[in-house]
Amino acid sequence: MNRIRKGDQVIVIAGKDKGQRGEVTRVVGDRVFVANINMVKRHTKPNPQINQPGGIIEREAPIHLSNVMLFNSASGQGSRVGFKTLDDGRKVRVFRGTGEVVDA
Repeated sequence: MNRIRKGDQVIVIAGKDKGQRGEVTRVVGDRVFVANINMVKRHTKPNPQINQPGGIIEREAPIHLSNVMLFNSASGQGSRVGFKTLDDGRKVRVFRGTGEVVDA
């Protein structure tokens, strides 16, 4: 079970985009793609088979999980994430600082 999932609001804590906030669009192994964060320019050749024009395309690059932190809207800053088993047997994510449940 991952600490960061697709759709989560995260804040970048290291690198060129430090301090920026965004939504996770994909999780691939130990890396995440965050909307409009860590943008890179990719020089592509035209490909008529998939109807793709050539040129310089800007897209998101992956960020390592250790460089992002789940955003806690109650405190307005990033927070570490832990796990807790509820009385009904469900395993949920909780913010370490407050103990507040992330998954409703």
